[in-house]
Amino acid sequence: MNKIKRLSVSEKALAIIAILQEKFGDLMFYQAGGCCEGTQPQCFEKGSFFLRTGDVCIGQIQGFDFWLDKDLFEYWKHAHFTLDVMDGIGAGGFSLETPLGKTFVIRYKIFTEEELTQLEPVRFYAYD
Repeated sequence: MNKIKRLSVSEKALAIIAILQEKFGDLMFYQAGGCCEGTQPQCFEKGSFFLRTGDVCIGQIQGFDFWLDKDLFEYWKHAHFTLDVMDGIGAGGFSLETPLGKTFVIRYKIFTEEELTQLEPVRFYAYD
């Protein structure tokens, strides 16, 4: 039986990711529930953002990890995330797409009870 993915991406977001990958190389995504960025997903050069123990990778986009703050994951573990992009500059402006006049956003869909039993496993970050 195929497991259900927790993460997908829109075609518009894929186009921006391709531009960012060409300019910066390997990328990573991180979504926190914090101050400046609110819950806006952030895109960074891989390794330029330091994860905390317990942060959760819910999947990959184009081979790049998409991490969630451990507390945000607990709140949203019942939802599917779709990474999308819109015109404008997000709350924090720290993400790599900001100079392009774009902002990554997440569209959420709540999993059904049946889907919750068939989800792909997540990966937890730990300092090893």
